[in-house]
Amino acid sequence: MKRTLIAIVSLCFLLVSCGKKPVLRVSLTEHVNPLMGTASVFEFSYGNTYPAVAVPWGMSFWSPQTGENGSGWMYSYKDTLIRGFRQTHQPSPWINDYGTFSIMPVYGELKMSDKERGVSFSHVNEMATPEAYRVKLDNEVTAALTATSRGMVMEVTYPAAEGQYIVIDAYRKDGSVTVDRENNRICGVTRYNNGGVPENFGNYFVVEFDKPMVEAGTDEQVCAYAQFDLKPGETLTIRAASSFISPEQAQRNFDREVKGRTYAEVVTETRQRWNEMLGRIQVEGGTDEQRKVFYSCLYRTLLFPREFHEPDAEGNPVYYSPYDGQVHEGYMYTDNGFWDTFRAVHPLFTLVYPEVSERVVQSLIQAYEESGFMPEWASPGHRGCMIGNNSISLLTDAWMKGIRTVDPDKALQAMLNQTEARHPHIASVGRDGYAYYDQLGYVPYPEVPEATAKTLEYAYADWCVARFAESIGKREVSEAYYQRAQNYRNLYEPEQGFVWAKDAHGKWREHFDATEWGGPFTEGCSWHWTWSVFHDPEGLSSLMGGHEAMAARLDSMFVAPNTFNYGTYGFVIHEIAEMVALNMGQYAHGNQPVQHAIYLYDYVGQPWKAQYHTREVLNRLYNSGPEGYCGDEDNGQTSAWYVFTALGFYPVCPGSLQYALGSPLFSKATLSLPGGKTFVIRADQASDACRYIRQATLNGQEFTRNYLTHEELMQGGEFCLQMDSVPNKERGTRPSDLPYSYSKR
Repeated sequence: MKRTLIAIVSLCFLLVSCGKKPVLRVSLTEHVNPLMGTASVFEFSYGNTYPAVAVPWGMSFWSPQTGENGSGWMYSYKDTLIRGFRQTHQPSPWINDYGTFSIMPVYGELKMSDKERGVSFSHVNEMATPEAYRVKLDNEVTAALTATSRGMVMEVTYPAAEGQYIVIDAYRKDGSVTVDRENNRICGVTRYNNGGVPENFGNYFVVEFDKPMVEAGTDEQVCAYAQFDLKPGETLTIRAASSFISPEQAQRNFDREVKGRTYAEVVTETRQRWNEMLGRIQVEGGTDEQRKVFYSCLYRTLLFPREFHEPDAEGNPVYYSPYDGQVHEGYMYTDNGFWDTFRAVHPLFTLVYPEVSERVVQSLIQAYEESGFMPEWASPGHRGCMIGNNSISLLTDAWMKGIRTVDPDKALQAMLNQTEARHPHIASVGRDGYAYYDQLGYVPYPEVPEATAKTLEYAYADWCVARFAESIGKREVSEAYYQRAQNYRNLYEPEQGFVWAKDAHGKWREHFDATEWGGPFTEGCSWHWTWSVFHDPEGLSSLMGGHEAMAARLDSMFVAPNTFNYGTYGFVIHEIAEMVALNMGQYAHGNQPVQHAIYLYDYVGQPWKAQYHTREVLNRLYNSGPEGYCGDEDNGQTSAWYVFTALGFYPVCPGSLQYALGSPLFSKATLSLPGGKTFVIRADQASDACRYIRQATLNGQEFTRNYLTHEELMQGGEFCLQMDSVPNKERGTRPSDLPYSYSKR
């Protein structure tokens, strides 16, 4: 990475007093590199990220655009041209963007098309932080931008007076742009979308200049231009805002967020918002690079899901619903694939940012009421992507942790519907193959694609339904769904020691191959999916022949040849290429199904192996540069894994109220929790050499368990670990030390 960051010897904080917000001596955004993970291409992902200038969970992000219009790879570190500065809502290159438009300073000859107006640049002249992006293009034009939730302020300077243009690109299709010379404005609507929207969906925008336009016009590509006559080096300030509701709401958002405000003012406010959120987790010790990776990952975790609601004239939240095309009161969040983020992102919110979880779960019920289903992959409405019923996990995990801002009966109704029906047009919404699952106790293959993976996902979701129903006194429902939660057993092939596939007649699929990707699995093979029994590792262990046998199978995953059979994919998909490149056997951290597997050592009484392998992944598979991730970052999930694991614990089973222990990366970490409480993790000797827990105390009392509870964290306190260079094979081995499994209930 060629961008210069301020080097800080140690991260210091001044705590005003117990129970008050910490006052930061440094800006934590200085540790964040938004370019981490941006050196990605279709064939190989180092994160598939882009440098998002935004506020946490902002409705819109802004980013430089290096790819052509329509490319999911909007920004790639390997590209050499900038074609615009884009308001984006893209959660993933595989999902692509919607409601997007761009602003590009053009110098010399007017060029409107994105294919022609690109200007070369060097990363030496590029600066990216969460609150701002600045670049000096090779034609000597300088552009800098900062963002609010629904707006942006940009500064542009030109090297000479001739040929000073700004091009506004509304991305063709059915959008429109209008020039308002009298008020120095260009207004419009972009209807560039890639699914998940009703027919009447649009993003309405207002762009205002602080200098008069000397000429302006539009073209047939739904682009507008404005020409200016500025002195060389004179600053042109551009302010913009948008709305998914109406042009009037776009103006309201403009007036509320950016009208009359300077670039410097917005930068300062946005930096403060980031520091407040990043500062809820304070780490000390470690190296500069480890702190950069940690806070870069935390920044990524806090971008999605985005707010989709807007304040009305009275300041109350309202939103245009992508599910029914109407405007409703309340909160709405979108741009999230719960198949990824239920694992660690949302559990991090319930722990450290519960006010966001409160609104997210409300939006799940709103979506159910407006469309008949809760979302599983929303962007901005239902999208056909991935599998499972992980909206149920979000609801259950939040509810069990005391976040109870939804009506329980309505929530249970939404959950049950999610398991008993399938969206008529989108297989990933609801439960694909539910009739087979209800009748057979599994989803058969080849009758249903990805059937084994779906069976495992449904069994966990059924356990979540049972937990929720039990907590609200619905005993008949809970008993039925606890029984269904054991359906994972039906696809465990005892002769092979892996999960596999059966057809609708109960016949095992022939030609077993644990390295075969696709077919009955989703973006993985049996090596990865066998571990997807979050709610019952003890039950999985019993199928394998006990704790020692399961530990041995886990061991073998890291030493098995990293060979593969690309199976029904028909070619080497990027997830396969990334697993091979890791050179960690069949462990494929670049994709989600196996990311919890290391922590399963805690469940079989060998926690020192979790401590060893988590540190290996932290060290080997992440860095703060453009090649910073080992696969798709995926809306914060691969980042949230790092955040939790660097703290020393991880939510293997959302809904269980437990966090399995690993090995802390930092000598001290402080979580600022609701009610002014703090939870401190101390591991003074923590290092690569000393990664093993020799002994531990919680609030001064001896602590031998392989897990912390949510209640213990929320009460505040101090968790002290004495680390060692050799494993303590006596600690964490008793049955009472092992985390929750349904089979031990």
